[in-house]
Amino acid sequence: MRNTVTNKKKQEGVKIQMNDYKDIGERFMRYASINTQSREGIPDTPSTACQRDLAVLLRDELADMGASEVYYDEKHCYVYGAVPGNIPFDQAKLDSRKDKNKRHRQNNAPIIGLMAHMDSSPDVAGTDFRPRRINSYDGTDIQLDKDGQYVLSASEYPSLKKHIGQSIIVTDGTTVLGGDDKAGVAAIMEVMKFYLSHPEYAHGTIRCCFTPDEEVGNGPMWLDQDHFACDYAYTIDGGDLGQLEYENFNAASAVININGISTHPGNAKGKMKSALLVGMELAGLLPKLETPFYTEGREGFYHLLEMKGTTDKAMMDYIIRDHDKERFEERKAEMKKAVKAMNLRYGAGTVELKLKDSYYNMGEKIRPHMHLIDNAVNAMKALGIEPLIDAIRGGTDGCRLSFEGIPCPNLGTGAYNYHSRFEYVSVDEMARNVDLIARILNTYASYELD
Repeated sequence: MRNTVTNKKKQEGVKIQMNDYKDIGERFMRYASINTQSREGIPDTPSTACQRDLAVLLRDELADMGASEVYYDEKHCYVYGAVPGNIPFDQAKLDSRKDKNKRHRQNNAPIIGLMAHMDSSPDVAGTDFRPRRINSYDGTDIQLDKDGQYVLSASEYPSLKKHIGQSIIVTDGTTVLGGDDKAGVAAIMEVMKFYLSHPEYAHGTIRCCFTPDEEVGNGPMWLDQDHFACDYAYTIDGGDLGQLEYENFNAASAVININGISTHPGNAKGKMKSALLVGMELAGLLPKLETPFYTEGREGFYHLLEMKGTTDKAMMDYIIRDHDKERFEERKAEMKKAVKAMNLRYGAGTVELKLKDSYYNMGEKIRPHMHLIDNAVNAMKALGIEPLIDAIRGGTDGCRLSFEGIPCPNLGTGAYNYHSRFEYVSVDEMARNVDLIARILNTYASYELD
């Protein structure tokens, strides 16, 4: 892939005017008012019917703004849309490309995708979402609910200080806000709107996709690459403006079923085998300081999500995480070793392990395409945004997508305190993020695929 010159206006040095997306705060409020909480343990996609409410709204808004290829996968709740490319191209060269039809190519520039998820975290249960906007935030504590039980404290959440004078949107204290990831959804919709209404700015084909159920690990499960036919993509699902992530945890789940023996405790000596106590012993065999409480940065962990049961039967649900692939494999081996030790101590079949990989570190798929990172960094620097490059202590839809052939790093949104009733977004940062994304897209109008 190489740089070429187009005769369309480059966005470099041209700042998109605020009035081009003056309603991004209103757009976010509209989306955040819709309950889209997903649910764990549901085999269907979407896991909750309420996600369809936002999906239908996005489909209609894309159609109304003139997007092409608008499609709503009603069964699985995915929304797709596109902005056709507007740059000149060599027809013979385009016709010679083997993937012309597969990718629905319109020119020789790379097709860039933008992705965000519609569902919000189920971590704070609620049905009525009431976002509230505060203009010209003054840096003081914010009482979220009418009774004063929940306060967004400036001392407890020091990130608030950098938003003094800005417009921010907060919760009413009873639910999450849904900035994760409706701030990303809003930004993508504003980018689509900008390019559809400003054809003077050069761009290749841009495709967007809004997914359900990312919060419960099923975001890309039913994604259709025929509708989201891209060479590269960005998820807009980070926190701070300027966040840029292209590494994430390798992840696995470990479900442990324990078979005990229940007898009357009065004559249980030598007979009773408590499944709960066996589980506690097993947990004690894993490294005690390698849990989320004790780790940070690139340090991995074992996390016991749930333990339940009786003397007779018990279940333990773990997740295993590590950025380093070799250490990730070692962690899984340690889990197997602990299970084996319990079966040697209490008899074969006492402990049964179901170990399953969930996703892998997308860094290995993105490193051969570091232009995705370099172009994002250059766009940030041009806008005076500090690049915040770090590894994700989690995963995004882009993790799976990268391993399915579309390298997909993650950009920030301007949202903070994810998965919490203390979540908030900065309208000013969301607006700047629109400018950032558009500049990255404009850069790729100057690239030509080999």
